[in-house]
Amino acid sequence: MKTVAICFVCLGNICRSPTAEGVMRYMLAQAQLTDRVIVDSAGTGDWHIGEAPDERAQRAAKSRGYDLSTFRGRQISAADFERFDLIIAMDDKNVAALKLICAPEYRDKIRLLMEFAPDAQAPGVRGAEKDAPGFDSREVVDPYFGGGEGFEIVLDQCEAACRGLIAALRPQLTP
Repeated sequence: MKTVAICFVCLGNICRSPTAEGVMRYMLAQAQLTDRVIVDSAGTGDWHIGEAPDERAQRAAKSRGYDLSTFRGRQISAADFERFDLIIAMDDKNVAALKLICAPEYRDKIRLLMEFAPDAQAPGVRGAEKDAPGFDSREVVDPYFGGGEGFEIVLDQCEAACRGLIAALRPQLTP
């Protein structure tokens, strides 16, 4: 049986990437694909190794039915580029950081999460308005230094992108 391994990556692995991991795990369970897709998350930085996700991220996720409480921060390693089929970054800064530590033969594994969200600019995705502060449809917003609304926007973005990612992976996962 074909499996695909995915690692979501942000800066510290306490806000965006664990949120993406939690959303993806939930959606894979709903689609009955948990045995076909391996999901993990990591950070490019080492500040939060071993820490639980940000309380605000956990609260926002829990309000939508996602449980992030068992996740712990870790830093991406060179071995991850061999282990995972896709290394999915939250923003361009993390793409650049990943490319610095990645062997050239693995660079094509690095993608932006929002590449998989064809409806990211659609009405109903909070923050998708072009005049929203700090919003770039190519990147998942970093909510760390803001209020609770930023974590809701991250969830909206992750939900849209993970739906698109599952749709993109489905042909590879079908026997």
